[in-house]
Amino acid sequence: MTLMLETIAEDVLRRAEGKSRFIVAIAGPPGAGKSTLADALYNALLARGETAAVLPMDGFHMDNGILEERGLLPRKGAPETFDVRGFLDIVSAVRKGGQEVLVPVFDRSREIAIASARAVAPETRFILAEGNYLLLDEAPWTTLSKSFDLTIFVGPSVEVLEERLRKRWQGYGLDEAEIHAKLFENDLPNGKRVIENARPADIRIDIWE
Repeated sequence: MTLMLETIAEDVLRRAEGKSRFIVAIAGPPGAGKSTLADALYNALLARGETAAVLPMDGFHMDNGILEERGLLPRKGAPETFDVRGFLDIVSAVRKGGQEVLVPVFDRSREIAIASARAVAPETRFILAEGNYLLLDEAPWTTLSKSFDLTIFVGPSVEVLEERLRKRWQGYGLDEAEIHAKLFENDLPNGKRVIENARPADIRIDIWE
């Protein structure tokens, strides 16, 4: 995986030549390793003397109160439970550059998004946006189709996803019934939806660990 990371980092730098701001989208189903890849690419770019920031899509979860009103709370994490317009607004602001942009971050332990929890400095060259649905070929996610300079899709098999997601929820102390509900009523259906309905990416990785 180190060799693959080096190749991706060099490709990003090559494509970004002459650009003061370059936005990379890292998409894929839940549990695919998007956050791990984003963090690894972030560190690889810093090691090369570049400036970078990670922009997680998870910060744009709708609040539980709104989801409950709409009957969507059990489906939290599905495409329709995110503030897509809010995410597009932030990406557009980041694209313009010239000023600091404050972005929200999702606190999984409390299941809430925290507003203005991370700053993207005006001099930051590389923005690494990561999230399940950045390449989803469904409205309103298609409004993001021209927002990125480079797209990466991480798409492991459903079997790998199930194993990873099960370990994730075990780590949060859920019992077997709760894990089963998370997996088969939400996470895996969402994952299959992403895999089957993603727009083509510039780079595709079958698995990232």
